[in-house]
Order: sequence, then structure tokens, then C-alpha cells
Amino acid sequence: MRLINTSTLAALAAAAALAVAACGDDETSSSSASGAGGNGVDRAFVADMIPHHESAIEMAKIAQQRGESAFVKQLADDIATSQSEEIATMRREDEELEQAGVKRGSLGVPDHMKGMEDDPAKLKTAEPFDAAFIKMMIPHHEGAIEMAEVELAKGEDPELKALAQDIIDAQQREIADMRKHLADSGSSDGGTQDGDHGSGHSG
Repeated sequence: MRLINTSTLAALAAAAALAVAACGDDETSSSSASGAGGNGVDRAFVADMIPHHESAIEMAKIAQQRGESAFVKQLADDIATSQSEEIATMRREDEELEQAGVKRGSLGVPDHMKGMEDDPAKLKTAEPFDAAFIKMMIPHHEGAIEMAEVELAKGEDPELKALAQDIIDAQQREIADMRKHLADSGSSDGGTQDGDHGSGHSG
């Protein structure tokens, strides 16, 4: 009986040791998966940028149907595709940060600087469409750049910071293209504060 008990105890002890080791591995992988350096600004960036992107996609879907030029239709396709992918990335990262216990902070960008003061539904009846779309999208893009610059400066999650840089690069380029299209088509530029964003970012 003693031999059986001793063997049983040894087996239980070994199993317990393996279980503890496995738990430790899970904790390590979980914390590293979250980026380990994520902070409240990262979560605030996601919380503000996802609805911002959703608004841009709503506008883009209208432009896919009503766009008058090949330029606007292609721009709308690009926005809908790229920003849908970015939303998926942000949701994934935010879930990992939440699981790691990171609390949401504040991005510090006031609502009036996010470029979302116009109702995208106006585009359903706007005429001429292309000019109205571009004049609404330019300040919308500027707002995204404003928020992305805060993430770059104060965020810590590596993937979200890389995403913020991608947003800045893509949307600065699209703003320049939209301004050129407006100028070429004889429409005035509807951006109100766009001049500073393209040159103000330093990395």
C-alpha cells in the first residue's frame, strides 16, 4: 500500500508541477501578445478612431454609388478597403490590451478637431457630388491625422503606433490628391485647417 501511495503522490506532484509551468507560460504569452507596452492612450486611440473610420467608410460607400469621376470612385474604394482592415487591426489590439488589464485613457483631441461635424447622410443628395464629398473628406482625414499623431507621441502599443503612422502617410497623400482634384476641376478647397497637418508631422 505504501508503494502505491508513494507512486501516486509522486505522479500527482509531477502533474502539479507541469500544471504550474503551463500556467506560467500562458501568462507570459498573454502579456507579450498584448505588446507589453500598451497604455491608456492606445485604448483611447482605438475608441476614437474606430467610429471615425466607420464614418469615413459610410461616406465612401455613398461615393462608390454616386461618384462622378474615376478619381472619386477609386478613392472611395481605397478608403473602404483600407479602413475596414485597419478597424479589424484596432479591434484585435484593443481586445488584447483589455485582457492585459490596460484601462482606457484619454486621447485629448477635442471633438471639433476630429472632422466629424458634417453628417455623411448629406452626401446622399449633395450636388455636385464629387466636390461635396472631397470637401467633407478633407477635414475628416485631417481629424484622423490629428488623432494618429497623438498615438505616435503618447501611445506604447507597437502595432497601433505603426498603424497610426500608416494612417498619417496614407491620409496626407489622399488629402494632397483631393486638393489637386478640386483645383483641376475648378472647385475651391473646402479644408479649413489642412495646411498645418501635412508639414507639422515629424515622424
